[in-house]
Order: sequence, then C-alpha cells, then structure tokens
Amino acid sequence: MVFLEPTPEQVRNLKMYSEWGLTDEEYATISNDILHRLPNYTETGLFSVMWSEHCSYKNSKPILKKFPTTGPQVLQGPGEGAGIVDIGDGQAVVFKAESHNHPSAVEPYEGAATGVGGIIRDIFSMGARPIAILDSLRFGELDNERTKYIFEEVVAGISGYGNCIGIPTVGGETVFDPCYKGNPLVNAMCVGLIDQKDIQKGQAKGIGNSIMYVGAKTGRDGIHGATFASVEFKEEEEAQRSAVQVGDPFLEKLLMEACLECIYDYSDALVGIQDMGAAGLVSSSSEMASKAGSGLILNLDAVPQRETNMTPYEMILSESQERMLLCIKKGEEQRIIDLFNKYELEAVVIGEVTDDSRYRLFHDGKEVANLPVDALAEDAPVYIKPTKEPARIALFAAMADYQPRFTSAADTLVALLQQPTLASKKNSYQTYDSMVRTSTVVGPGSDAAVVRVRGTRKAIAMTTDCNSRYLYLNPEIGGQIAVSEAARNIIASGGKPLAITDCLNYGNPDKPEIFWELSTSADGISKACRLLDTPVISGNVSLYNETDGEAIYPTPLIGMVGLIEDLEHITTQSFKKANDLIFLIGDTKPDFNGSELQKLELGKIEGKLMDFDLATEKENQDNVLKAIKAGFIKSAHDLSEGGLAVGLMESVFDTGLGFDVTVSMDKTLLFSETQSRFILTVEPEDGAAIDSIFGSSAIEIGTVKENGLAKIATENETIIVSVKEVQTKWEEAIPCLMKQKA
Repeated sequence: MVFLEPTPEQVRNLKMYSEWGLTDEEYATISNDILHRLPNYTETGLFSVMWSEHCSYKNSKPILKKFPTTGPQVLQGPGEGAGIVDIGDGQAVVFKAESHNHPSAVEPYEGAATGVGGIIRDIFSMGARPIAILDSLRFGELDNERTKYIFEEVVAGISGYGNCIGIPTVGGETVFDPCYKGNPLVNAMCVGLIDQKDIQKGQAKGIGNSIMYVGAKTGRDGIHGATFASVEFKEEEEAQRSAVQVGDPFLEKLLMEACLECIYDYSDALVGIQDMGAAGLVSSSSEMASKAGSGLILNLDAVPQRETNMTPYEMILSESQERMLLCIKKGEEQRIIDLFNKYELEAVVIGEVTDDSRYRLFHDGKEVANLPVDALAEDAPVYIKPTKEPARIALFAAMADYQPRFTSAADTLVALLQQPTLASKKNSYQTYDSMVRTSTVVGPGSDAAVVRVRGTRKAIAMTTDCNSRYLYLNPEIGGQIAVSEAARNIIASGGKPLAITDCLNYGNPDKPEIFWELSTSADGISKACRLLDTPVISGNVSLYNETDGEAIYPTPLIGMVGLIEDLEHITTQSFKKANDLIFLIGDTKPDFNGSELQKLELGKIEGKLMDFDLATEKENQDNVLKAIKAGFIKSAHDLSEGGLAVGLMESVFDTGLGFDVTVSMDKTLLFSETQSRFILTVEPEDGAAIDSIFGSSAIEIGTVKENGLAKIATENETIIVSVKEVQTKWEEAIPCLMKQKA
C-alpha cells in the first residue's frame, strides 16, 4: 500500500507537528523565519527530532555551559561522539555514557541491549578500540512482578549484547528505589583506547566527497526514538514500541572491526565517520555537514532498506541499529566498498558534500527536503526555564536530624546488607563476561574496575556513581558528593582521576522545581569537578523521566576514568592477610539523613543533607593515592552507602578472613554516611608511615583476622558475627526477593 503523505497545509491545520514534540511557536519559527514557507511532512519530521531535547539540548544547554570541559589532559571535549583524555606515550582513553531509559521501560531487553550497542559505536567512531562496558541501573523496589521483569530483562539485554560482541562488562551499580518504579534508568558507559594519531572527527567536508552508508539495512524500528525520549512517559502509552530499536550484536561486531580497519588502514580515504544513533540518518548527516560548514545532497533511493515502500520520512528518521555514516574522498569509494564487503557488510554511496550549506534530500527523483543544514544541527531554540525551589527543601531544612531507632547493631548490620541496593549483585554481574579480551585486572565487585593497557605498565580505572537520595535532599551538595564518590572509587583502586562523563537523568524541565534541581545540581557537579580536576568531556541529558506526573529523584550519573601509572599500584577493597592493620581515614559524624539506615527504619528519606567539605575530600583522596603509590596500602575501600560497618563487611566477603575492630563511637555511628572516608589496610611495620602521611585524619581501628569472624566493639555494643553466614544472607537477598510472589 502506498502511503499518501499529508500536505504541508494538513500538517499545519491538523497540528501534526505537536504530536512529534514541536510547539506552536517552534513550528511558526520554522515556517516564518527559517524556510519562509510551510515545511512539508518530511521536513517537519526532520525538525521535530533534531529539535527534540534528546538531540538539541534546548532545555539544558544553559546548564551544560556551567561545566568545566577543558584541561591539559583533555584532547576532545563535548561535541563529538565521545570525549578523549591523554594518558601519555601518544595514547589516549576515549569514553562516554548514554541513557536508554524510555526504551528500557517499554522493551527492557532491547532497550538495554541497544543502549549498549549505541554507546559502543560512539567509541569506535572516534577511532578507539572499545575495552570495557559499565552500567548504572535504577529500578523500583523488587516487590512487584513488573519491576522484577524489567530488572531481569535489562540485565539480560546488557549481558546479551556485550557478551556477543566480545567487550567485557567490568563494573557498574544497581540501585532500587520506589521513585524508579514507572521509569527505570538504564545508563551505559563504554571506554576505549586509542593511539592519538588515529583520532577521528564526525565531519563531512571536501566539496564533491562521497557520503557512504555502511552496516545494517534500514527498517521502521526506532522512528521518533529521540522524540520518545524527550517526553514524559505514560504507562497507558506503552504501545509506543515502534520507538524502540532492535539490535544485532553479531552484526555490530563485524561493523566495529570493519570501521576500525577503515580508520587504521584507509586513513588516506576517510574524511569523517559518525554513528547513526538518536534520530538516525538525519542527525549523523546534518551534524557532520554542520561541523564542517558544508552542505549535503542525499539520495534516499540508495539507502539499503529491509522493508518495502518506506517513505523518505521513515528512512531519514529510522533509528535502526548497527549503522554508520562515512565521508570518503571522491574516487576512493570502491576501496571502501571492498573493505566492508570483506566483512559481509553493505557499503553504498548515498550522497555527496556540497558547498551551499543546504540539506537536500531526494526520493524517486524528486526533492523531498531542502533547508539550511545549520537549522537542524545548530539553530534549535534554547530555553532558559524558570526555576523554583521545591517546597520539600525548606521542609527538610527545618527538620531535626534523623536519630536511629534500632536496639541491636548486629541485627541492623545484617538487615542493611540485605537491602537490595546494598545486597550482592553477583547474580547479575556473573551473567556478564568481564574477562573477555583478557585485559581485565579488577572486574565487578570492587570500588572501581581496572583494565590494563597492553604493552605498558599502565592501567585504566573506571567507575559509575551517583547517590540520588542525597540529590533529592540537597541537589548542590548531592552533586558534589556524586563526583567525589566516583573520585574516591578511582583513588581506592590506585588511579588518578582524569575526567568524567555524565548522564543527567531528571524529570520534566517545564516544571520549575525540576529545572531548579537540574540547575542546582550542575552547580555542585561543576564545583567538585574543578576542585578535583576532573573536567566533563562527554555525556548526555535525559529529561522527562516521569510516569503519570511523578518524577524520579534527580540522578546525574557520574562515569569517571582514572590512570593507574603502574600495575603495582592497583589496589582492591578486599582485605589481604591476617594481622594487617586497619585504618579509618576521615572523621565520622552523625550523618543519617538520606542514608540507607534512614530508608530501612523510616521507609523514606527526609531532612537536610550532611555538611560536606570538598577541601577535606581532596586532601584525604590525595593522601590515599600518595600512600598507595608509596607501596604502603594493601587494600583500600571508600565508605559510602551503609557506612563503616557495611564497608568493613564488604572488605572481607569472599576472602575467608575476618577482623577485630574497636571504635570510640556510639553504635549508631557505624551506619553514618559521612563522606570523605576510606578503610585502608597496611602491614604492621607500615603503620607509622600512615600516621606520618595522614596525621590526625587516620585512626588505627583494628586488625585483620583469619578466624572468619567480624567483630566491631563500640562504646555501647559489640558486634560479633560469622562473615560466612552474613555473606550468604547478603548474596541470597535479591534472589529471594525475585522468587517471592508479589
């Protein structure tokens, strides 16, 4: 059946553009100020996706400008497929994180899988070999069948795609909170290595050069995926499954190898390369032309199609996976075709670079779009939204600080370790192949993952972090803590933090309270990034994370990468041997607001957030790294959710060891979540060195034991538990919840 395209007048009169996310004002700007005529059906579709929040950042650009994005280590900041940081010796690390939230709520397996596939393409499009995947996942509580299904399928989608393509999934985090019940968050991060000479740009320059389409055929999946990600989610509209793409990891593996061979061995022919991600062919092509200051002519008849009677609108907006766009020097096309044919992949010329800065599409011999290329890629409106502090912030500030209610610290410790956010995720990450390619030194389960740089003594540390409860109570300090905790994880692994990528997950920015959360947390993130020298080099913004009007907690995921200068510096959280001394770094205060303990006892979080001092954070981090590099530290673990007692237990799980610790504090402080703290172990003869490095900020609290017992003596209770028995409960907590009938 042939589709009869609505006329421009019908598009206007029926307000079809509003269904695609364009406002009346935006449509008027396109018609009156840019085109000076009514846009046709296809052109309206182009503007709707390119002016969506997901592609244009029209609501968040003023916020993103707050972030520090440069530094001597930064080779490529925001604006390309991924950011790049110098690691010396002519090498660099390439990394980025992306969200795939709405698709994962509708089709959790494919939503998560294609999220992984898309972020991998961002990395190899820069010329880098992907070496690791991390994730950051957030779900509702495991008390209903729908959440259990989404959780299982998202984990399966991540492992299914990553395992098949042969890139190790080495770390991440999984959090459970009621606010994510209707709108789970699925954020994926990919890290790659590159020789600096191979760095690529997504550009289409050189008049007459060819635009080549490589990879999978185009279908009708994912049409308006970018728009779908830029509106609130409604459960009754779950039928929007056409906005979710379907991935093929085996084809992506071939595509990756072909593109990397093209980059490494055909650099004389390759001008630019970019992934067809959100908004598919239109975003990649218009952005490549806009960055180069050129124009494009594309012949949509040449686009490989896997479905019949596809319209220009469908072809240009499709988000079918495993596709790349290349700009190739004129006359070199056959070499590229032969290269991709070797991998059994299609490579076809679909257009050429022009000098008129116009974006022109042809189909069946007719021109179906003609507009300024910058109008799509650069000229989306930018909105500075009104802000308003949510009423809860003043209410929280007026509350007395939370006082723990428990009587037995031992029972509370076990109960906390069985909370899904703190419980073992081993059942999930065991489905991930974390060792493929054999470069993984530290996989899931420690503070940060570590992957060696082959042929050198160096390694890359990487982590994903964000405690959204803290941001709910105080977005600015919570933002500082998110960056600081990521840096603590890198430090505890023996690495120097280099830079961050982010996924800014928030509710509807049209609501002043939500935009206030976004703006205020960006202030905190920026302040911490500047002090810790970790510029923001890439990332994405995911807004409209609401279901039926209920927003998620503000959740700016921080993905951080650090450099371990020598493999000898690699450190993990696990205690190593009996008789080592245990040190606590940093002061402990009664910080229970927003804590796991408050959530356990109260069933919710409230109150004003803890005091937080970035200078203290920086000092403690610097000293820990100094001690690690000096060879004194046998294990290091940052203290975060659950506090000191939970951190001690995490340090002995899977070791067969125990510990005997005495602290001069009330038992409640065992579960305080005061920041800027670490647990370190050292050999007895090195205890004096720790005192000299840390001074009064280090306290010796006990020793590692070989008896398998965990003993913590406080001023008013002594905990003695079997590590093995507690570990069993910690490991079985989530599997038991998954088996229970809701």
